[in-house]
Order: sequence, then C-alpha cells, then structure tokens
Amino acid sequence: MACDKALSVQALFDGELDATASAEVENHMTTCAECAALFKDLASTRAALREHAPYYRADAALRSGVAMALAKEAGARDSLGAFFARTRQFWAGAISGGAGAALATVLLMFTTMAPVNEQLVADLTGAHLRSLMADHLIDVASSDHHTVKPWFAGHADVSPPVADFADQGYALIGGRADYIDGRRAAVIVYRHGKHIINVFAWAGRETLAGETERNGYHIISWRTADLSFAAVSDTALPELEGLKRLIVAETQPGNKPPTP
Repeated sequence: MACDKALSVQALFDGELDATASAEVENHMTTCAECAALFKDLASTRAALREHAPYYRADAALRSGVAMALAKEAGARDSLGAFFARTRQFWAGAISGGAGAALATVLLMFTTMAPVNEQLVADLTGAHLRSLMADHLIDVASSDHHTVKPWFAGHADVSPPVADFADQGYALIGGRADYIDGRRAAVIVYRHGKHIINVFAWAGRETLAGETERNGYHIISWRTADLSFAAVSDTALPELEGLKRLIVAETQPGNKPPTP
C-alpha cells in the first residue's frame, strides 16, 4: 500500500507546495524510504523524457491551429483534467513500484499521438471554412487538369493527380494552396450540384481514420503510397464517397474511373 503522503511528494516534485508544506514533506522523506523512492523515480522519469523523447518545434501555422483547437475543446480539457485527478494516486503507486519507464512510454504515446487526429480535423475544417469566404476558394480557376496540376508544382509541396469528373457530377473548378498538418497542401476544388468539395493532398504521414463529421461538414480521408488525402464538404456522405472512388481510381493507371 502506498504511503498516504505519496500525493504530497508528487505535489512537491511539481512545485505545487508552499515553503512550509515543502519543508514538512522533505522532512518526511528522510524517514520514509517509500516516499524517497517515489521522488527519485519521478526525477528519473523526467530526466529520461528530456533526454530521449524527440522534440519538434511546431511552425506558426500549426501553433495557430492548435490554439484554435484548444479553445474549442475547453470543455473536453476540463473533463480530462478531472480524469487525471481521479487517477493520480494510481500512477503514483505505479511509479513507486518501479514502473517509471513504462509510465514514460505511455505518457509519450499519449502526448504525441492522441492530439494528432483532432489537430487534423481542426486544420481541415478551418481551411474548408476559410475557402468559402469571398476570394478564398480558388487560386487557379480552370476546369482543365493540364492547367491546375502544373500550377501546384510551384505553389504546394505536392502535385497530386487532378481530373475533371464533370460527366459523373463532380466538376473541376480549380485549385489552391493551403496549410495542413504544418505543410503546404494542394487543394483540388470541385463543384457537386450546389456544394463545394475541397480535396486536400499533402505529404504528411498523418491522416484521419476513414470518415469524420464536424459542425455539419463531412471529412473522408485516405492514403496512397506517398500522399494523404481528405475530401471535405457539407454534401451527403455517399456523394463524398463517390468522389473519393473516382480519385482513387484515377491514381491507378489503366483503371477506368467507376460511376458513383
């Protein structure tokens, strides 16, 4: 059983105690081997994370997107904080039992993996909404893929396949460059009836799992060998799936695009 001072030791380590309380806990650790070991394990875990965990500085576009996403998820953060408060004693016991390295791995996975999908959702929906503002939808206006595709070479980090599917109900109207996952993405713009569909393509490895819905907008994601794709629109989900099938078929030489 963990010492009842374990949480106070963790608070001391985190710098949450005033001078009087800190002195009391420090004095306690001189006679409690369990709490002294807990404090040592906490220090070792932090040192290991600082030494071995990879560090990447986010660019301005990504930091801005994260700030927007955090503001929208304030309620979720409050719930998450309550969850950690309820489970703090469990982790303290785990660390004092010698599981510091395992905890470091779990924390690293949580902090580097969990937010990725939410960040992509924020990037994609934000970019789609911006595109619907006046003069933000298209940088190169054309229904000719021979015009749109070469334009991407000098304005985005990737040059995805571009095709006009007007006969199937998805008319190519142009393209533009945008930022997704901190990278310059190519955006192929289609009109389907009264709906605009933005198809994003970028070189990042991260993508969403299948289908996502946010604020009334559907997002369908997929990957090819070297590109991530996401189609975003307020059109019905089956209609968005239809465009995805056409684009996927277009990336497979020799295959005739199917009728949605």
